[in-house]
Amino acid sequence: MLGVLGGMGPMATVDFMRKLVEATPASRDQDHPGALVLQASDIPDRTRAILAGGPDPLPAMVAGLRRLEAAGATRIAIPCNTAHHWHGALQARTALPILHIVDAVAEALFVRGYRSGSIGVLATGGTLKAGIYSGRLARHGFTCVAPIDQDAVMRAIRLVKAGRVAEAGAILRNQARGLIAAGCGRVILACTEIPLALSASDEGFGDGLLDATQALAQACVSGAGAPERLVA
Repeated sequence: MLGVLGGMGPMATVDFMRKLVEATPASRDQDHPGALVLQASDIPDRTRAILAGGPDPLPAMVAGLRRLEAAGATRIAIPCNTAHHWHGALQARTALPILHIVDAVAEALFVRGYRSGSIGVLATGGTLKAGIYSGRLARHGFTCVAPIDQDAVMRAIRLVKAGRVAEAGAILRNQARGLIAAGCGRVILACTEIPLALSASDEGFGDGLLDATQALAQACVSGAGAPERLVA
């Protein structure tokens, strides 16, 4: 039974669940995996905790994890990239396997035949500062590149959280184009709000974008969240 520690943010969790359904090869209801979803929207802001010493989100995430354990979850997915800064601390507190979103992205890159080179990362400032992608992907030959205007990316993420998706999309398209122009072979949509505004099938990008939410959903279905070749 998949336990989803969500609510970071709520709309992104709903988007993850839709992608989980779409990633499942099924012809009837009973072919889909069972899932328990916790919309824990009271978890403190992850980026604020990393960048500005805001309230520590770990206790609230651990509390959510305990609720999923008690409800019968047998593995955990967290559809929030920045929350993976605390992946190790969460994993140390449970025997349940917690899929890592960056491992899922690495697997998606491998499947696409992309095994080294520069990767653009559209993410929160917290995700970038914590090195959630750069540290983990560097072990596999990838170099992560930040956008030219990170403030603009954060503004777009806040717009998505406020329901102003079209405005956010215009900002994010410009930042993605800048990364591609800088020589990035792929651009990772590494905040679960970003795919809501900038679809991986968005006009003009072809397969240049890789949706981390989609990669996590696929990993939940295929079990590719932590393949042996991705574990240090």
